[in-house]
Amino acid sequence: MSTAARSVASLRSRNFRLFVIGQIVSAAGTWMMVVSQDWLVLGMTDDSSTALGTVTALQFTPVLLLTLQGGRLADRFDKRRLLTVTNVASGALALILAVLVLTGSARLWAVYGFAFALGLVNAVEIPTRMSFVGELVGPELLPNASALSAAYFNVARIVGPAGAGLLISVVGTGWVMLLNAGSYLATVVALRLMDPARIRRAARGPDKAGVRDGLRHVTRRADLLVPFALVAAVAVFGMNFQLTLPLLAKTVFHADASSFGLVTAAFAAGSLAAAFSGTLRRGRPSQRLVIGSAAVFGAAEALTGWAPTYPSAIALLFLTGFTTTHFAQAANHRIQLGSDPRYRGRVLGLYTLILQGSTPVGALLVARLSELAGARSGFVAGGLLSLGAATVAAVFVAARGRVRAIPPLRLPEPEPHSAHGDDEPRPPDLGPERADVRVERAP
Repeated sequence: MSTAARSVASLRSRNFRLFVIGQIVSAAGTWMMVVSQDWLVLGMTDDSSTALGTVTALQFTPVLLLTLQGGRLADRFDKRRLLTVTNVASGALALILAVLVLTGSARLWAVYGFAFALGLVNAVEIPTRMSFVGELVGPELLPNASALSAAYFNVARIVGPAGAGLLISVVGTGWVMLLNAGSYLATVVALRLMDPARIRRAARGPDKAGVRDGLRHVTRRADLLVPFALVAAVAVFGMNFQLTLPLLAKTVFHADASSFGLVTAAFAAGSLAAAFSGTLRRGRPSQRLVIGSAAVFGAAEALTGWAPTYPSAIALLFLTGFTTTHFAQAANHRIQLGSDPRYRGRVLGLYTLILQGSTPVGALLVARLSELAGARSGFVAGGLLSLGAATVAAVFVAARGRVRAIPPLRLPEPEPHSAHGDDEPRPPDLGPERADVRVERAP
């Protein structure tokens, strides 16, 4: 099989092709909505980073609180049906907000309410969608399908913001939001056209299995704990782009709507390049790859914060987007391919909780920091802290490897009972030169 054929191997599945088509349309609409919502909030509040951070926090707080339950639902019920329901609900919410904006009735509290309600839906949709990919293609093609999923997501992140920037200038935010509401129909139609007989449903665990069972599965797997911890640190401090990108564009470089869309598109183009580079990956990524990609991401993000001009910021945002997706994919594949399929929905629910549910904490911290030290500080501090987290993880893994490499101490066998009838075996003779040596138990 040629390299080009291997890079799109999972598209041989008709169900996965339908899934990708629906997701491209829906994701493009979602990114148009993100740009429109951010532009609307900044316009309502005279460029308030606190208001923008509040919207971001409200959208991701339900993910923080409920995504583990969403993963449990994904493990217990039909994922295709769950995705149909969640996409219909998301479309309905987007339609309501679009009507409010078009009629001039939208207020900041309505945007806050929409963000929170959408977060409730996403708490179920995200872990369900991520675990559904494995059922569409099987474990052997999961890395390729996951990379292609990241690719279409980033295609949408390029097309969506760029299109939104132009449309906002011409017709306003309300019509862009209305387009987003209609885009969810593409996913619903694609899901209903799938052949259920070709979906490889994972074996279900016990009906009473709950969230704790999924957490127990992770805590018993040392190889899963390090990437989970690293994702947590990077997500809180480094991945706050829904807040930092618009602030950088509008308050540092004073971009208009079109230039604002270009900032997001440059970041997405880098992510797209990383996603395509990951389509050829086979097998489970190593721990070293996950840690190294986090370190490079931290360095790239910090450099973006110091970009002196708009063109240099665009170039560095491309690099930051590339390293963001490279790290996220490496961590996701290591976690997903290392987990038991019976717990995959809950494991990915925990991954979603950490990756996106930490956003409220990070968004509020970065919003406050940006108020005090400027928009650049969000990039610089996030990058340096992510780099520090990767360094700590590397030191921990190296130290753990050295400890595990120490052979267990084997003491001489005790001498047999003497002929004089001793009741206890004699201790081994360590000799006078070793009498003060402490014996430590091997790990």
